Amino acid sequence: MTYFVYLMTNLNHSVFYTGVTSNLEDRVFQHKTGLDKRSFTFRYNCVRLIYYEEFENVVTAIDREKQLKRYKRSFKINLIASMNPDWKDLSENWFKPEEFELSRKLNKEEERRKNALRDSKK
Repeated sequence: MTYFVYLMTNLNHSVFYTGVTSNLEDRVFQHKTGLDKRSFTFRYNCVRLIYYEEFENVVTAIDREKQLKRYKRSFKINLIASMNPDWKDLSENWFKPEEFELSRKLNKEEERRKNALRDSKK
């Protein structure tokens, strides 16, 4: 199995999020659609995939994620520039706009259900 360590950022590159996953496409989609409203990436609008590395071993991937999280911002900027000098969203062509719209609708429905359930318990 392949594992990925990745960096996400917001539109003006002021915040970085470092993560690890076994399914990069699904995980990026979750970040882009705001699946978890309490998450760091949702709060800081980290919706651009700007860097990733592949690993065959999950322990090695987790170790690398921890290592990157400890590094200073300047190191991360140089790392990103080495792979992605224009800071393009590397997932730019992975999804169709209608996929985001459907996901947003489903997220809203789920939120309404949670609120209704919470209100019924009061």
